[in-house]
Amino acid sequence: MTRRAYICALRRPGLGSRVQPPTAHERKLRASYARLMLPSIPHIEHMSTLHAVLVLIGKRLWTNTLLVPVYCAIFSAIVLLVTGLKDVRRTSSRPIYSATTTTIAVCRLAQLLTILGLLGTSVYSLVRHNDTNNDLGLGVSVAQCALYIYLGILELLTLSGNAPLEFCACASASYILAVTWIVYMYRDVWPLATIDTSPADVSEGKLLWVKLVLLSLGGVVIPLLTPRKYLLLTGPNNERIEPAPEQTASILSLVIFGFLEPLVWKAWCIPRLTYEMLPPLPAYDYLANLRRQSFPHLDPLQSKLRRHVGFGLIRVFWAQLGNLAILNVLFVITSFAAPVSVNQLLTYMETGGAGAQIRPWFWIALFFVGSSLRDILVEYFIFNHTRINIRVQAIITDLVFEHALRIRVKAGTTDVDDGDVSQGLNSRDENEVVAEHPGVQDESPADTDDAPGTPPKGKGKHTGVPAPRVKAAETDAAEGSSGSGHLIGRINNLVSGDLRTLDDLSQFFIFFTVEWPLQVTLCTIFLYKVLGWSAILGIIFMVCMLPIPGYLAKNVEGTQAAKMKRTDERVQAVTEMMNVIRMIKLFGWEDRTAAQLDAKREVELLLVRRTKMLTSCINLCNYALPYFVMLATFFTYTVIMKKELTASTVFSSMTVFDMLRDEMHSFFYIMPQVMQASVSLKRITDFLWNTELIDEFTEENVPAGEDILPNSNNPPDHDGVVGIRHASFTWSNDTAPSRAPGGTRKRRFVLTVDDELLFQRGKLNLIVGPTGSGKTSLLMALLGELHYIPTGPDAFVSLPRADGIAYAAQESWVQNDTIRNNILFGAAYDQVRYDKVLEQCALKRDLALFDAGDHTEVGEKGITLSGGQKARITLARAVYSTANILLLDDILAALDVHTAKWIVEKCLKGDLLQGRTIVLVTHNIAMVAPIADFVVDMGSDGRILSQGSLDNVLAQDSHLVKEVLDERAELEKAEQAADVEKPEDAPGKQASGKLVVAEEMEDGRVGWSAFRLYFANTSNRPTLFWAVYVSAHVVHNLLINVQAWYLGSWASQYETHPGSEVSLQHYLSRYAAMIVVSMAIAVFFVVWFLYGSIKASRIIHQKLVRSVLGTTLRWLDRTPTARIITRCTEDIQTVDDGIQKITQMVVERTAIMVLKVVAVVVFSPVFLAPSVVVAALGALLGNVYMKGQMSTKRELSTSKAPVMGHFSAAVSGITSIRAYGAQEAFREELFKRVDRYSRVYIMHENFNRWMSARMDFVGTVYATSLAVYLVYVSRLSASDTGFSLNMATAFSAIIFAVIRTYNAFEINSTSLERIQQYLTVEQEPKPSPDGVPPAYWPASGHLVVENLSARYSSDGPKVLHDISFEIASGERVGIVGRTGSGKSSLTLALLRCIITEGHVWYDGLATDKLNLDALHSNITIIPQVPELLSGTLRQNLDPFGEHEDAVLNDALRSAGLFNLQEEGDESRITLDTEIAGGGANLSVGQRQILALARAIIRRSKLLILDEDYETDAIIQTYLRTELGKDVTLLTVAHRLQTIMDADKIMVLDAGHIVEFGKPSELLKSEKGMLRALVDESGDREKLYVMAAGASAS
Repeated sequence: MTRRAYICALRRPGLGSRVQPPTAHERKLRASYARLMLPSIPHIEHMSTLHAVLVLIGKRLWTNTLLVPVYCAIFSAIVLLVTGLKDVRRTSSRPIYSATTTTIAVCRLAQLLTILGLLGTSVYSLVRHNDTNNDLGLGVSVAQCALYIYLGILELLTLSGNAPLEFCACASASYILAVTWIVYMYRDVWPLATIDTSPADVSEGKLLWVKLVLLSLGGVVIPLLTPRKYLLLTGPNNERIEPAPEQTASILSLVIFGFLEPLVWKAWCIPRLTYEMLPPLPAYDYLANLRRQSFPHLDPLQSKLRRHVGFGLIRVFWAQLGNLAILNVLFVITSFAAPVSVNQLLTYMETGGAGAQIRPWFWIALFFVGSSLRDILVEYFIFNHTRINIRVQAIITDLVFEHALRIRVKAGTTDVDDGDVSQGLNSRDENEVVAEHPGVQDESPADTDDAPGTPPKGKGKHTGVPAPRVKAAETDAAEGSSGSGHLIGRINNLVSGDLRTLDDLSQFFIFFTVEWPLQVTLCTIFLYKVLGWSAILGIIFMVCMLPIPGYLAKNVEGTQAAKMKRTDERVQAVTEMMNVIRMIKLFGWEDRTAAQLDAKREVELLLVRRTKMLTSCINLCNYALPYFVMLATFFTYTVIMKKELTASTVFSSMTVFDMLRDEMHSFFYIMPQVMQASVSLKRITDFLWNTELIDEFTEENVPAGEDILPNSNNPPDHDGVVGIRHASFTWSNDTAPSRAPGGTRKRRFVLTVDDELLFQRGKLNLIVGPTGSGKTSLLMALLGELHYIPTGPDAFVSLPRADGIAYAAQESWVQNDTIRNNILFGAAYDQVRYDKVLEQCALKRDLALFDAGDHTEVGEKGITLSGGQKARITLARAVYSTANILLLDDILAALDVHTAKWIVEKCLKGDLLQGRTIVLVTHNIAMVAPIADFVVDMGSDGRILSQGSLDNVLAQDSHLVKEVLDERAELEKAEQAADVEKPEDAPGKQASGKLVVAEEMEDGRVGWSAFRLYFANTSNRPTLFWAVYVSAHVVHNLLINVQAWYLGSWASQYETHPGSEVSLQHYLSRYAAMIVVSMAIAVFFVVWFLYGSIKASRIIHQKLVRSVLGTTLRWLDRTPTARIITRCTEDIQTVDDGIQKITQMVVERTAIMVLKVVAVVVFSPVFLAPSVVVAALGALLGNVYMKGQMSTKRELSTSKAPVMGHFSAAVSGITSIRAYGAQEAFREELFKRVDRYSRVYIMHENFNRWMSARMDFVGTVYATSLAVYLVYVSRLSASDTGFSLNMATAFSAIIFAVIRTYNAFEINSTSLERIQQYLTVEQEPKPSPDGVPPAYWPASGHLVVENLSARYSSDGPKVLHDISFEIASGERVGIVGRTGSGKSSLTLALLRCIITEGHVWYDGLATDKLNLDALHSNITIIPQVPELLSGTLRQNLDPFGEHEDAVLNDALRSAGLFNLQEEGDESRITLDTEIAGGGANLSVGQRQILALARAIIRRSKLLILDEDYETDAIIQTYLRTELGKDVTLLTVAHRLQTIMDADKIMVLDAGHIVEFGKPSELLKSEKGMLRALVDESGDREKLYVMAAGASAS
């Protein structure tokens, strides 16, 4: 009996007017229906008719599924009410959205029309409702009408302009319509997929389908297609940011990445996609916005918790990680749509449909929809997790940079760790010169506590200050706190190698916390449902085997840590090599330097091989375990449980086993990466928490038992003073002993101010003293760079910063920018003031020599400038600034006498410095003292000997009196000096001022030469190597396919034979044998390829290093060091890891694809054509994708080098940056460079998503089409159908995986391409057997030059013109000439470092016939600015261990080092003294002495000296007394008195020799140039006497 019959029976006149007792028939009908439909309503047969109807309707009304949308509407109304009330209270802070676009308005209007249409259908149903004869009922109809009226009101609210309310109203309307659509699909579409049910609302007829169409439009199509509004955010400077397409894209466009279509096809149509063509960076990805969100949880000075960086990142991205977790759960669930569908389809085919409740087309539809939804979820998951990774990279880069701005600049040195590992020392050596380019990182760590994020600008540090600071801590030696002791190399590695290991950090987190446990659990449940408890046994077996890969993974972590440590050393070695590469080339050390790098590389590759071997073992576990689990499960199922295999059981379980294998593969594949990421996170955490900071960011560490001396912050009587009272200073806050392990000496210098030192405000203050006395340290103490130790209750150090500080370092620091920008240093351009600065700093003449004037780029480290020019630009920067206090560190040291006097007269006494406080460190006491108001005399022990006026100081220091007298005498002799400036050092002139060329970037696809670089170096017989490797993969994967077919064949036996006739031993043994053989082959090809890839990595690195070492100085001048270092770090790491992994994947997946499609075609030949079409479509999509992807990959590579270069520049000039307070400017520049990198990186990843989404969809269509064919057309058995479906599903996935993998291989190969570019750069002539000189050569220093011309480039102008001269062995020749005359060009031409024409004979051999290394090894040049390496002094003097210590000590004694230090001085320099990178812990004078000692050790017959001032007396003494009589000396002179006693003098002018001969003879020429110089000198008579004496001797 139906409800309709029951209702009809209740009809009779008068029912609505009065209640009549039911008839017996009515009671009978009511009782029958009640028992069927409403058993919970007792005594219904005794109720009145109306009462019964009302009870019946009421009972069902509230549980009617059609009211679910009504309940949702009620909930949304409550939410809207709350939102509206909050919005009223927050009208002033309402977020601003973009204006409504026409597209959005049209979409909302269309949605409103669909709602009105639905309202019309509901009203129509209500109007025609005249009884209770349908399921809607009166109440449901009224509720639906009210629902659509409410939805219409919501649509009208979307036009209100109230942003939050508008958004909520639009979202609510769309969600409610979607819920309504789902309800109708459940009620009226789902029954069509079943065999014995019908739609619930079929009584509505055609009106039902109208509703479904309208609901599909309003609840699904329109919401998916409507563009989104976006929240306006501002950029770093509060400017309005143009929205990125992803911010306005519709939901459908976002999830299928349709917003990228215009860019993808644009890239396809043009040769190369440039940076400017890329979409703008989304506002929420700007580094300034990311910084505000993340630093409170990550910055050691802002975070209250001392926690691991990884936990801090989780705290920052908890919301995004939550979204990833939800996406991952949905992805895991939808992944089971395919195996469930296959299982049901095969069951249907096995039984012929008997007992089936659901039609086959539903399972096919579920297969298609589930697979499509899974693919969408996967791509959107990757889209979100890669975006998190990009943000993590930006944040970590900023975090490391910010922390680098706080670290204590110490001349880091190295200890010996186990004999070969360089580690940082915990002490700062006594430093005469601030380490503007520190070579290495100190080991002394520092914990941090809560501290303000922005330090105060003023300085006034003393004990008892209750400011929150970071506490210094002890080193955590157990964790190897600092890893490598090298600061720049370490920081470079942190933001390159370590950052790369964090690429998939968010994915790792979600995988281990959500995906893996959920997927394994669901797989276990499914297998249990299909295979019973045999599946549980298999899973238990797998769990028992997990400790094996776990143990291997633990070893991977330790090996990776050791590998990163060795990588740090190699990176530091490369960095240091690039810093001193000119010295390496001039000394002919290329081959031996390359050998040293090869040795470091070999140690690194040993650990790389060990890491990869362990990782390969883990991967083999991944391959083996699931197959053995499957074997154990099927054995238990058939042998122990006595069950029969069926096709549905085998292939559905096989699909799930494949999923389980993928999860295990992912687990074992990701585990080593997690270990590597863990190591990198520890290293970053260690850098943040265990790096010593300057006192401005640390609390004072008071030793136990020591009372804190009370004092006040900047006593009132000393407000505004510049000075120190009762304090000591060290270069670090450690208490390390003076001798390090292994016998190396640590020189611990202490600067002590026993009383009070107050510099005079508005005056010129001098700091004088002998070399190594701590003059620079005193400036560093004022700047806060040294560790402050109060020694009295009223101790303080004060340097008021309110009116600005300017600092000029002795070792000039310039940025890779134009001369003007280096002088302005971010200040506003004032032409009048700027011109005055150029005049007073003697720069106008120099600028006139450059075609581009002050727009000339100075190059990296100021390579286009001479030492004097860099010094004056550094001084000009300080003078141009408006700072009231100027700290100048020996600015006159690199200047000739005339230029120095000009600086004193025009600059120090000029109007721009009047009234400003100047603290000047100088050795030119006699020159500067007359204008000095206050003098501080430093002693050799770091204490102040005296202070006051010059007379007071001289009265207490006899040594200083002698120095002043000697200097005055020298000044009198040096009234006329040769100009020292060397614009010819710049490789030619550029009219544009550009020196650094744009980085090379290829167009189109990666060329074969780049691929060959890798393929051809894997073996001595590469063809055989790759043939064996590919064949092994083919055989391995063939066995894998045969295993699947064999299982199906085994299952099919139960369809044709009784179970007792099926030989389990036969099938199990052969199945096990195939598994074992396939695993053995896998072991073989993994080991085979591992050794080949290591060989390729070794050879590529060797070629790169030798190419860089063998290139010309011209190329090195034009190429920033950061580009070379990037190739030696990131690109080499890509070769080590990325290329190796992706090459394996290309070969493996190609073999799998070919074999899968063969299997499909064998069983379904009709699908040969579709398979070809799918493959062709995939290739087409891959080609379209690659055009854009290659462009972004190349842009990505070139965008990383500027970030690295900015790091290096900032760290090398950190003292100057902090002194000027320019940290914010450098932060903003970092923001720009990182934002550029992020913008390119985002598009690089988005191109991947675009292609993957389309390829996944095509593959799903292919597999679904095959399923339709197999079920409805083909006559294959269930077993063969299952096998075909299994192969087709794998083929549809693997074909696109192959294309993606090949594309990834080509993208990674851009690193090979970039390396290949540097293998083909211009090279110096290579050594040859014919160029090896005889063993006796050179026996003398005889030099003959004929018609020598030179130029810096093949198309550049000549800088030397047909020069000819001859110098006898043992002669001393001075070279003089004004700026641009060609002095330095001549020295480079003699060494063949530039392009030359003509002939040069050295001891009878033509130098153009000699190998360059032989020539350079037998000529020694002492540069004006010597270059030193990090390591011991012994290693600097004798880098390759060729001499005994006695020889080295004799050289130091001859060079005069021992004359500058006392025997008992603890800080004296010995062979075991650690030298910082660049000699940062030595004064310039000390470095010059060591350079001379190095020259003495080489014992060359030809010595070239670029004269320096600071130690000139010592060097000249050596040259006059101890230089061998057979050694020829060429001196590029600054002062005439140093070369007037030379045997000959060469006068150059504009690249020509204008005079050459004995001084006495040249002086006889009345119109001679030399005579003019001497006659103009204030010491004319003495110079004539010197010349005459030289002639007489």
